[in-house]
Amino acid sequence: MKRKIIFGGLAIALIVVLAWFGAKNNQSPVQYDTETAFITSIVKKTVATGKVIPLEEVEIKPKVSGIIEKIYVEEGAKVAVGDLLATIRVVPNVQALISAQGSVKNAQLRFDNLEVVHNRNKKLFEKGVISRQEYETAELNYKSALQDLKNVQDNLQIIKKGTTAGMGNTANTFVKAEIAGTILEIPVRIGNQVIESNTFNPGTTIATIADMDKMIFEGKVDEAEVGRIQKGTLLEVSLGAIEKKKYTAKLNFIAPKGTEESGAVQFKIKGDLTIDDEYFVRAGYSANASIILDKRDSVLSIKEALLQFDRKTEVPYVEVAVGEQQFERRDIELGLSDGINVEILAGISEEDAIKIWNKASKKKPTQGEE
Repeated sequence: MKRKIIFGGLAIALIVVLAWFGAKNNQSPVQYDTETAFITSIVKKTVATGKVIPLEEVEIKPKVSGIIEKIYVEEGAKVAVGDLLATIRVVPNVQALISAQGSVKNAQLRFDNLEVVHNRNKKLFEKGVISRQEYETAELNYKSALQDLKNVQDNLQIIKKGTTAGMGNTANTFVKAEIAGTILEIPVRIGNQVIESNTFNPGTTIATIADMDKMIFEGKVDEAEVGRIQKGTLLEVSLGAIEKKKYTAKLNFIAPKGTEESGAVQFKIKGDLTIDDEYFVRAGYSANASIILDKRDSVLSIKEALLQFDRKTEVPYVEVAVGEQQFERRDIELGLSDGINVEILAGISEEDAIKIWNKASKKKPTQGEE
């Protein structure tokens, strides 16, 4: 009885297994979809990250050291050449002041002495006691001493005040605009001490002025791509602060020397930016410039997702339908790629049905789609 039960159980198990395998075999195999090649334009681009800056930007420095007495403009104001920006109250150097005062005293003593001599010789000349030559020599010395006295007195006033009588608008205490443009920054305030620009010191910046009508894009590109761009190339510039608008720029500078940044060599580029009155473009806006490296118009292409590569030779190929769910390998020659579509130089035609082996999109690009 036990044997019958055991053999009966085995028979039932065998029947169940055979039924399961039969069901599996009756299931349909994997069905692969296909796509065909298409005609489109392929553009390969790179993006340079940088910023928008004025073409002309000048830092205004004082001609004399002292204290900011008054500021006449505000940041954002437009100025012309010669407009007054600020005035400086001079704080004299003690050593220079003492030396100048001593020079004035010496010049005064010499002038007083020569004035007495001149007056005496004038009377003697009028009486005919001395010759005209002696009188004219004494008069020349007197006038020379008078001029020397005036010079040292003016020098003393310049040391004390930064200006003197008769200088008018040319006084060193007046800080004026050296170019026409917009005030970008005024880093000083009334009461701040400033230092004049000289051989040993760059001086304190009173204001920064730039011509906001002439802007440029300044960015960097990788060494792998710098050899594929050239002067005159048009750039499409996107500004971080103005999302809905793109500007064009004409590349006019490519640095002859690169700089290493995070292990990669970068080359500086510049391009003249074309701006309009729709938006006010401010100095320092972050920007990205799209640069066309290469372009192919109306070429036979497929999606890169359809490509397969031989594991040993790395030769690219696709699988082309030769029957119902039957495919054969076709080695192909590739051209330009934009990362989505790739140009086909040889190996397939526009009529070939290509196997979608990795679930690529079924949407077929239209003419000119990137």
